[in-house]
Amino acid sequence: MIASLLSIILFAPFVGAAVLFLISNDHPNKIKAVTLLSGGISLLGSVLLLYLFDHQTGGFQFIERYRWSDELGISFYIGVDGIGAPMVLASSLLMFAGIFVSWHIVDRLREFYINLLVLGSATMGVYMSLDLFFLFFFYELSVIPMYLFIAMWGRHTKGYLDMQGNPERDSVGFVFNFNQSSKEYAAMKLTLYISAGAVAALLGILLVYVHSGLHTFDLLAIAQRGTLSSGMKEICFLLIFLGFAPIAAIWPFHSWSPVGYAAAHAAASMMHAGVLKKLGHFSMIRIAFTLFPEATAKWMPVVAVVCVVNILYGGLVAFLQKDTKFVVGYSSVAHMGYIFLGMASLNLMSLTGAVFFLFADAMAMGLLFALAGHLYRETKTLDLPSLGGLAKKMPFVATMFVIGSAASFGLPGGMNFIAEIMVFLGSLNRYPIQTVLAAMAITITWAYYFRMIRTIFFGEDNPKLSMASDAKSFVQRFPLVLLAAMILFFGLFPSPFIQIIQSGVMPIVERTISEVPDDGTIAKLGEVK
Repeated sequence: MIASLLSIILFAPFVGAAVLFLISNDHPNKIKAVTLLSGGISLLGSVLLLYLFDHQTGGFQFIERYRWSDELGISFYIGVDGIGAPMVLASSLLMFAGIFVSWHIVDRLREFYINLLVLGSATMGVYMSLDLFFLFFFYELSVIPMYLFIAMWGRHTKGYLDMQGNPERDSVGFVFNFNQSSKEYAAMKLTLYISAGAVAALLGILLVYVHSGLHTFDLLAIAQRGTLSSGMKEICFLLIFLGFAPIAAIWPFHSWSPVGYAAAHAAASMMHAGVLKKLGHFSMIRIAFTLFPEATAKWMPVVAVVCVVNILYGGLVAFLQKDTKFVVGYSSVAHMGYIFLGMASLNLMSLTGAVFFLFADAMAMGLLFALAGHLYRETKTLDLPSLGGLAKKMPFVATMFVIGSAASFGLPGGMNFIAEIMVFLGSLNRYPIQTVLAAMAITITWAYYFRMIRTIFFGEDNPKLSMASDAKSFVQRFPLVLLAAMILFFGLFPSPFIQIIQSGVMPIVERTISEVPDDGTIAKLGEVK
């Protein structure tokens, strides 16, 4: 069983999705039971994976390899290191929490859960893949459910009326509505941005395949024995980085992301912010940082400047928003800047902090978007001026919202605080101006989260919201408690998690030190005390 642990984690949701095709929507309890079983198997396997992962040995573990095409040099080749294992857990956690968050759905429940299971499996497939062909396959597969989530189960961001003021119609008959406030527009924008980037990334992967001299998509073999010239490495780096930049929501390729958050169903927003967006950062680290350390080091100073734009722009725009999901969405865009700053510094502390931030942001954003979904169901609006005084009606939701917000703006005790400290300490010597600006921008984050908490829960009561109800049942509370517990547990006891991440980051840093002339900054920060 342990030898096939990754396959069990990866394919349990796929099998569950296949079984759901055989169950009619007339049997919602059977649909939910199958979905819970398949998602639960994947989650338990992911927890076991992290528990069994040997950080002292490091490297890639739980490897499985099956030849798929000898002629093309393609294998189903999966394994996880200290970077991939935490993100597999993040995917399975958010997928499992999303099952409960979506418990209330009546419209096409079977199809919704099929998409959720496929999306969860696809993201985990990217985090596991050591073959570039399958990494790209799973990456592209993850886009399909997100389009359907938004176009079929999403919301128009201007409320329940269409753009002509008529009652909202079913999305199947409304597919050509591309007004900028429509869910169809959000779905298409997401698809076009990510697909356009995917074309560039695919070209980079194909160039690696052709010019490596190995006739294989095996990532580790190319890293060890590939014969790409320095010029070709730089071209491939730019294609890979720019190809995955849109899904990572780096400025100026970010604009699809907040729109997608706002229009998507709560579970889709959780997966979108938590793990779909992180595929970009992960793929850059897994492919570009591993295969092209010289080109990576050359272009990271540019990234360090752009990431500050992400942080300041995302924070300021979030401060100006009046829709709860847009505030959280632009906040997530700002957080991507901190992750890129950690990546740009290219030392063990900063890169460990960046990967830690990937998981921390997944938990915080997952919790906040789950709460936004509950608010929307109970109040039929996410418009901040229309909300107020909900702490009296929703004390549990208010408490969870404070925990999620505090984690997001980096309050000590949450995971984001640990990640931010590591990024700042690892980046200060290398990029002092960018680091100081990034640290100062936290005050903006505090400002809009405090304002949002005050407005929603402690503002003036709105009599129209008198029927709003708290999260009371087990189904409603369990996913919120699960995500909040992860935030607090790893925020208070981060050391074991950091050790696992370091074991994956260390080979990248060592490769950078050995192949790239450096001023000593990377080497000086080669240890996390």
